[in-house]
Amino acid sequence: MELENKGVKGSQLKNTIIKTLYFNKAMSCAGLSELFDKSIPSIAKAVNELMDEGFVVEDGYAPSSGGRRPLMYSVKANTMYILAIALDQLTARIQLFDLLNNAVADMVTFELKLLNNPDALAKLTTEINNYIKGSGVAKEKIAGTGIGMPGFINVTEGINYTYLDAGGESLTAYLTAKTGITTYIDNDSSLIALAEQKFGIAKSQNEVMVINLGWGIGLGMIVNGKLFRGYNGFAGELSHIPLSEDGALCECGKRGCLEAEASMLVVARKAIAGIQQGRITSLKYNSNDNDHSKLMGDAVLEAANNGDQFAIELLSDAGYKIGKALAILIHIMNPAIIVLSGRGAKVAKILMAPIQQALHKYCIPRLAGGTELLVSELGFDAELIGAAVLVMENFDKNKKAKISKAAKAVA
Repeated sequence: MELENKGVKGSQLKNTIIKTLYFNKAMSCAGLSELFDKSIPSIAKAVNELMDEGFVVEDGYAPSSGGRRPLMYSVKANTMYILAIALDQLTARIQLFDLLNNAVADMVTFELKLLNNPDALAKLTTEINNYIKGSGVAKEKIAGTGIGMPGFINVTEGINYTYLDAGGESLTAYLTAKTGITTYIDNDSSLIALAEQKFGIAKSQNEVMVINLGWGIGLGMIVNGKLFRGYNGFAGELSHIPLSEDGALCECGKRGCLEAEASMLVVARKAIAGIQQGRITSLKYNSNDNDHSKLMGDAVLEAANNGDQFAIELLSDAGYKIGKALAILIHIMNPAIIVLSGRGAKVAKILMAPIQQALHKYCIPRLAGGTELLVSELGFDAELIGAAVLVMENFDKNKKAKISKAAKAVA
């Protein structure tokens, strides 16, 4: 029994080293030793084993700090891969990454309406299996599948209470069984926040609010350096902050929610209504299009960046309402940074002025002055990167011997 435990510990340490190098790019044995509070010889032994197995490579020497420069180590990019999937209410994207977050296969995008669609899960499963088969990568070399999706999600049980019902069973267990790859799910806005903290503009920040500007308006919260989920795991429902008593009816059944007033779906519907009423704009509306809202939403973003006044007007109105909601958020959370991310980051420069205007009007200056408003550099890719991060966050927690499994595939 003791020998078995030693074997598990050895594998666990190597999994943790790979996970750490994934997030930190390159580290020395001394740095890993200090981080894990383990002896340098035990770390060096594990690193040498990982090099022999092809998972870790030497990565030059650290910059000189007066003494002998330590040798740095990094993960070898193509020894394992991560399948990342990003869902919104209307579409799905699938992308295969290596361990340096480089895309190694073409991204596939397909329509996948989640609301009131009993066939959504079956279609998603089919598309995942087709993608894996088409990639030519052996399943044994895929560390896991990470999926970001909207909805109320129980991360521990792997259940989405809003969409993709697996007959009341665990969605992660269902997809793992159907695809043959360990699967993890999380709320899309939470994953976007993780992506921004690990690899984006909020890297290494401890107090960050990340706004997911998409078909809805989500919020991922980094508090004390960790993702904050709240009591039931559902924290961050910025979309349903009430802006008015008698506003538009939201899908949640309440009136005046931020999502019902300022989401990209609402902007798209207002654009269609304006075109039908004769507003002067470069935007075109074809009633024969299958997906009016999505096509128009993307068109509004493009038109606004090209100077279309009607499109800018629509986004400015949405931005002001978003700013009003952010004023409430700042009063409650007092964040150091707010990041505008997701699909809408493409027009964040247009949104910035009306958001700031609303903050000036509704937020206490001492609080607003201490919060920096930033635009994501990851943008629309943030959810996919966050899905990859989700897999690696769990890499050293799965009891399966991931490295030995991948090593067989390499051999």
